[in-house]
Amino acid sequence: MLAVNINALIGELESDNIILAYVHDTLSESEARGIEHTLRSMPNVASVAFMSREEAFESFIGRYDEEERFRDIDATVFRHRFAVYVEDVALIEETMEELRHVPELATINANLAIARALVNLRNTVTWISVIIIGILLAISLFIMSNTIKLATFERREEIAIMKMVGATNSFIRWPFIFEGFLLGVTGSLIAFLAIWGLYGLAAGRVLELETGLFQLVAFSNVSVMLFLLVTAIGFGVGVGGSGLALNRYLKV
Repeated sequence: MLAVNINALIGELESDNIILAYVHDTLSESEARGIEHTLRSMPNVASVAFMSREEAFESFIGRYDEEERFRDIDATVFRHRFAVYVEDVALIEETMEELRHVPELATINANLAIARALVNLRNTVTWISVIIIGILLAISLFIMSNTIKLATFERREEIAIMKMVGATNSFIRWPFIFEGFLLGVTGSLIAFLAIWGLYGLAAGRVLELETGLFQLVAFSNVSVMLFLLVTAIGFGVGVGGSGLALNRYLKV
């Protein structure tokens, strides 16, 4: 859930990282608007917003309190432009290269330093999440395997007798695998409910802070995926741990 929220926050920052494509001065507003369809059809382009030179001028002077400074300046010093929003910020440089091949566009600008930083941050978060999940999965498998080993150790003589009278490995294995299945699924359900409760508490504390900097992803948005994932892992660890624990005692 921490990784989901970090990735969501990075996604919001990525959506604000846009490409500004300036149109040649020789084109009228209607001619400039005519290339919007071409830009929208390009790969990795999520959306395109057109801004005329008049709108750009008003946006510029709106940043300052003393508008009289700009009374000798008119909108003709600005260019028509497009704000191009990309789907994947990791491909922003490729998208900029595609835009440079559009003859009606004069200049292409984007903050590549921020884009690269966001890509590196996203990749780092992904790898850290994978490593942590891998470590926790290994610990869970170790605990489950030892739990089943204790159960098989107490019944090792019974298993040996069953083997001597002709019981097959699968006949002996299934009760322990079923026990591992119950332990794994029960553990996963408890884990899911614990995550749900703790995440709800954390979300409540974040709302109380009212920082406005970020908003946690609603648990309902990922609850089904998380439930299926946790249950599948519990099933795999429970059954896999049981199988590993039994191998030693089935060699009689």
